[in-house]
Amino acid sequence: MKFGVVIFPGSNCDEDAYHAAKDVFGQDAEYLWHKNTDVKGADVVILPGGFAHGDYLRTGAMARFSPIMGAVRAFADRGGPVLGICNGFQILLEAGLLPGAMLRNKGLKYCCQHVYLRVERTDTPFTAAARAGQVLRIPIGHGEGNYFAPPETVEKLEANRQVILRYTDPQGQINDEWNPNGSVGAIASICNERRNVVGMMPHPERACEPLLGGVDGRLIFESIVQTLRSAESLALQPSVVGRAS
Repeated sequence: MKFGVVIFPGSNCDEDAYHAAKDVFGQDAEYLWHKNTDVKGADVVILPGGFAHGDYLRTGAMARFSPIMGAVRAFADRGGPVLGICNGFQILLEAGLLPGAMLRNKGLKYCCQHVYLRVERTDTPFTAAARAGQVLRIPIGHGEGNYFAPPETVEKLEANRQVILRYTDPQGQINDEWNPNGSVGAIASICNERRNVVGMMPHPERACEPLLGGVDGRLIFESIVQTLRSAESLALQPSVVGRAS
């Protein structure tokens, strides 16, 4: 299977995502420059973290107009799995592929630390290998990760089971003291209604090897690898349509 890792001017986690996909998980991977107009046969697309176009105007506001985003949208519309990490999440929001927006962190300070995340849903390509209620420890690094949406949008997200990860304490309990940026509902990750597009502020690619201080981020990559392998296996099975009984 092939990972496509998008690079915008200002991306700085593209090599981390590429390394996780290719070197840690042994999958094919290719960089996708922001001026490309196709995803080059990728089976999964990652929009990595960083500061696309310097985060001028708003985070992701300029990146949404890059030519590659038309291809990413078309890929997502076909059901292709797309993961936006940190700045990638911000770009998905600006592009309208996910609802809501990002505000400055509470306290107006940049947050760089490990956080605890409770897995809310396991029916996405990026959480399929998890258990509901499982608590992960994954690092964050952002200044504008305070997820916001109007009450009616949040209600819709909750009703449609689109909240994927929440900030919690180590025991998995929601607590304002453990919400690092002030996100509404302690939301750390959401998906679209089709569940194939996921945005998350924490950096799973920075938690895939013990040398980095933890391996809980592996679950995100293991999930997509597992999902794509299962889809490939089903596609290879001979059809039973038209067989004599």
